[in-house]
Amino acid sequence: MATVTISPKFQVVIPREVRQAMGLQPGEKMEVIQYQGRLELIPQRDIRSLRGFLKGVRTRFERDEDRL
Repeated sequence: MATVTISPKFQVVIPREVRQAMGLQPGEKMEVIQYQGRLELIPQRDIRSLRGFLKGVRTRFERDEDRL
């Protein structure tokens, strides 16, 4: 687990290993969420980058006879 330090300007540097593993680039925007006493940083991805991420998901399923 990587550790960061908050600067006097309340800035943090994301460790190189994390940036590379997540594919983060300079200038990318992130959402900051406070959740159960912790901060979560979520990269904002362009919707076009999600194209195809469900490839291979089975979309057919059986319905109950009483359902349309």
